[in-house]
Amino acid sequence: MPFAYFFDSTIEVDNKAKNGRSTRTFISENRWQPVADSLQEGDYVFIQFGHNDESKEKTDRYVTPEQFKINLTRFVNETRAKKANPILITAVARRKFDSTNHIVDGHGVYTQIVRELSKELDVPMIDLQRTSTALLEKWGVENSKLLFLQLEKGEHPNYPDGKIDNTHFSELGARKIAQLVLEDIKKLNLELANHIVKPVVKKG
Repeated sequence: MPFAYFFDSTIEVDNKAKNGRSTRTFISENRWQPVADSLQEGDYVFIQFGHNDESKEKTDRYVTPEQFKINLTRFVNETRAKKANPILITAVARRKFDSTNHIVDGHGVYTQIVRELSKELDVPMIDLQRTSTALLEKWGVENSKLLFLQLEKGEHPNYPDGKIDNTHFSELGARKIAQLVLEDIKKLNLELANHIVKPVVKKG
């Protein structure tokens, strides 16, 4: 959600993401086709899946690694057919530390598929799995809780009984993750980087 505020007025951010969707359900619920149909030449399409595709215990959304690759390839090819720019993004890390205070990679082969597909199809890629892992490890086991929906009982009206969520971000966490993506947009030398707004630092 904070992503739109980092760009100047010439850029329109159209967030089509929907929680709980895998590549398969994003297609079957007719969420992808309107995106493909509306694309204009020069548009950017940021494509990030994996969290729900890999959920074997949730059969309504699970996607095999093979089908995951096929679906991502479709998204890339149909984006390019409209002369728009696909950008692949690996799944963001969950807050799960091991006994040595390192983040456990819960995405496995799904992250690797994105990396391999980026090379195979020559698609720019933002490795958010890598950068978000580094961010969480830098903040540490306790401080990283601030980046997620970790709420005590009575702390927030939407969660009267509290909330312990190591997947979904707090407002602070969402901004930090958006900033990681912005840094990689710059590193990739995308034309879009020219429209990133420099933050105004208040003096005094």
